[in-house]
Formats: sequence, C-alpha cells, structure tokens
Amino acid sequence: MKEFTEVPVDREPAPAVFLVTGIPGSGKSTVARALARRFALGAHIEVDVLQEFVVSGGRWPGPEPEPEADRQLFLRARNAALLAGSYTAAGVLPVIDDVVVLRPHLDFYRRTITARPLHVVVLCPDPRVAARRNRERDKVLVEDWSFLDGAMRDQLDGEGIWIDNADRDVASTVEEILSRTGVVADRKAAPGPASTD
Repeated sequence: MKEFTEVPVDREPAPAVFLVTGIPGSGKSTVARALARRFALGAHIEVDVLQEFVVSGGRWPGPEPEPEADRQLFLRARNAALLAGSYTAAGVLPVIDDVVVLRPHLDFYRRTITARPLHVVVLCPDPRVAARRNRERDKVLVEDWSFLDGAMRDQLDGEGIWIDNADRDVASTVEEILSRTGVVADRKAAPGPASTD
C-alpha cells in the first residue's frame, strides 16, 4: 500500500461565491443545489443544516426579534461565510442557501464573506406560489411566510439579481443566474424538477 501523506488543500480559487435567497417556498434550496452541480467542484451550503448542528439550546428565528435566536441567525451566517471562504480557496465554488430578507442580515453576509465576487440572487415568486409549495412539502413548519416577502421587497430592493421563478423550472432559473452574473459553468444542466423550496 502506498504511504498516505498530507496533500495541499488549496489550489486556484473558485471564480465566485453565490448567495441564493428568498422566502421559504421560493425554490432557493433546489436552485442552489442545481447551481452548485453546474460546476466540476461545487458545494451547496444549506444554512438550515448549519442551524441543526446546534443540538442543545438551538433557537430558530421567528416572526418577532428574539435575542438568542437572532444571535444564532448571525452565528450560522458567519459559519456559512467561513465555509464559503474555505471552499473558495480550495477551488470549490460555494453556493450559500439562506433566507435573507432584512438589510442587516445581507450587510452581515457582505462583510463576512471574504471571497469575491459575491453574487446575491433573490428568488421572488408570488408569495401565493411559495405558500402553495410549502403546503405540498412533507415537512411543513409554517405554511404562510408572505409577511417575509413584503420585508424582503422593502429592504432588499435593488440588491443583487431578482428572478421571479414562479413559472420557471430549475434548469432555466439556473441558466438565468449564470447568464446575468457572467459566471461560466463547466458542466451541463441535468434535467430536474420545478423550483420547490
């Protein structure tokens, strides 16, 4: 057996970082995963999964501000940014998937993600479409997140690339993201479902 030795982790950095956001049901997780798969080395950083790493005392954000839940929201965003930096340095294109609807949250990501360029993608189907998608899921926490849609449109207007994917499939949504950012993917699109997250 050949001797196992340490090998360098970092290489030519990945060409970009993506932050894909939208309210629950907007399709962000499905689109983020499909976007990451368009690259020979791509990582889907699902921020809800990072929240689940907190196995004792975890607090999910709710409709009203709550100090500990808000602290953990920024903690998981910081951890996503750290992962994105590590992946980028290793030549793995990161796609962060998080519900970012308020300006302080987006500003935190912009400051904390050190790799550039950072492309913010806002998926913005009609909130009734997102609510329907949420009702069709196996795991339903809250069906109607439309109050987040109003906040997102008010606070993030003019930030990043906005895509109404209510009537788009995942592949065409990913193609529009790539076209509008100018990031060149090195793998072809795989057939997939409509945007559902």
